[in-house]
Formats: sequence, C-alpha cells, structure tokens
Amino acid sequence: IMMADVFPNAKIDAVDISKDALEVAKRNVHDYQCEDQITLIESDLYAQIANKKYDLIISNPPYVDAASMDSLPGEYRHEPEMALAGGKDGLDLVHTLMRQAAQTLNPGGWLIVEIGHNKDVMTATYPNLPLVWLDTDGGSDFVFLIDQASLQTLI
Repeated sequence: IMMADVFPNAKIDAVDISKDALEVAKRNVHDYQCEDQITLIESDLYAQIANKKYDLIISNPPYVDAASMDSLPGEYRHEPEMALAGGKDGLDLVHTLMRQAAQTLNPGGWLIVEIGHNKDVMTATYPNLPLVWLDTDGGSDFVFLIDQASLQTLI
C-alpha cells in the first residue's frame, strides 16, 4: 500500500505464502482503495509468478536465525513461526529470493530486501556482490539494495 502511494501509476503484485496474511492485506487494500493497482497473490516466493517480470522487487522475508528463534521474547511468539524463522543463518529464503530475482527482474531492475541483524552473514556469504545498505529508522544495517545485473552472477 505504501508503494501504491509512492508510485501511483505502478501495477503492484503483493505476494505472500500465508492465506491469513493475504486476508489482512485484502482488507487493507480495500480500506485504502487500491484494488485497481494492487493484485494479491498467494505464492511461495516466485512459484505463482515465475513467468512475470518486474522492475522492482521489495521483500521482507523471514530472517530470524535458528539460535535467535530459540530465545525470542514472548511477544514475538504471537507471530506464526513461518513469518519469522529464516533457517540456520536466518537467510534461507533470502538466498533463494536473490537467485530467483536475477531471472525475474527486468534488465535495470532492483531488489530491496530487509534482513534484520544479518548484515555480517550477508557480506560474508556474498563478499563480491555490490550490496548497497540503505538507511532506515532502525539504522543502516538492515535493508540492502542490489541491481539485477549483479544478481546474474548467482545463476
């Protein structure tokens, strides 16, 4: 919905694996009157949109690593585990997302991903990728940007 506001002429696919999350999104899309601009799609990452191409992909995948999942405070436990758990290093879906984005982004396209406190893991795993760390309210270590051409090295 924020992207629809910032890019009023864009056509937006909002993708989630969770039916419950999509039900909440459906209410929000209706409340903000974005039905003509936003299409909600139930999909495990790119499974249902494999043949589509995008100029921009923005993702907030699960990124809590296994060790941190065991010590999450109680208030976080109200969220479904699939919304938080990112595997051993916290980046299982991020690795897949990046490889698939290389093929799904149009030339000149961009991928933006929130990864929580996993910047050290990202930079160690991808030392040769030109990840650009974006400033956010939380700091400059939580969200990265990368171009489609650079992602091509992953496939």
